[in-house]
Amino acid sequence: MQTNENKVALVSGANTGVGFQIAKALTENGYKVYAGSRNLQKGEAAVEKLGEKAQAIQLDITDPESIRKAVQTIENEHGYLTLLVNNAAVSHAGASGRTMEEVLGSQRASIASIDELKTVWDTNVFGTLALTQAFLPLLKQAPSARIVTVSSALGSLTINANPENPYRTNFDAVYGASKTALNGIFLSLAIDLENTNIKVHLVSPGFTATALNNFQGTDSVEEGSKEPIRVALAEDLPTGSFTGPADFSGEDHILPW
Repeated sequence: MQTNENKVALVSGANTGVGFQIAKALTENGYKVYAGSRNLQKGEAAVEKLGEKAQAIQLDITDPESIRKAVQTIENEHGYLTLLVNNAAVSHAGASGRTMEEVLGSQRASIASIDELKTVWDTNVFGTLALTQAFLPLLKQAPSARIVTVSSALGSLTINANPENPYRTNFDAVYGASKTALNGIFLSLAIDLENTNIKVHLVSPGFTATALNNFQGTDSVEEGSKEPIRVALAEDLPTGSFTGPADFSGEDHILPW
């Protein structure tokens, strides 16, 4: 039986925000953690704070060569992966410095830039799946493995279809719908892998103040990371779960698709 001391995790986008908090919690619970960062220097700076159980690894999930090298590194050093945390994401591909309201306003389906939509989906949807597919062989080598993908309640069709939801106007075609697509693909993956040693989970951190929303979220990054950390550390959740913070989703944490 594996102990935490020989469990190996990879967290994408681990140099800041929710990804950093997840990596921190994993190291504190004995995991060997590869902290993925597009900019290796930023990853190394994060690892200095994370301690000796963490190791920076250059990882751009939109770059197949970067993914290949990450797989090769972990395969050579361990031969398996216990936990993959898909955290890396972008909210827009337009000008920086805009408020969250300005970004969302420009991403309405009637006027959204198709080029921007493709760029955001390339990271949030296609890059996330590409990374996951590349690591499946190493995940299959672990006695039991899990894939935890950071999504968003903003991607829930059920929630956004409810006229009483006061935030439904924030469901945009670029970022919000990318999380809907992500949910669909990873539910498909959970079904695909349900007879294997790999569990698949989707988790929403809630409205957390990060660079994704120009730090306008109502929850601190520590508060918003609690549910992703809970899911990342849990080993008894049913595969195919989609959960969120209890104050949003109820005591069972389950979110509707």
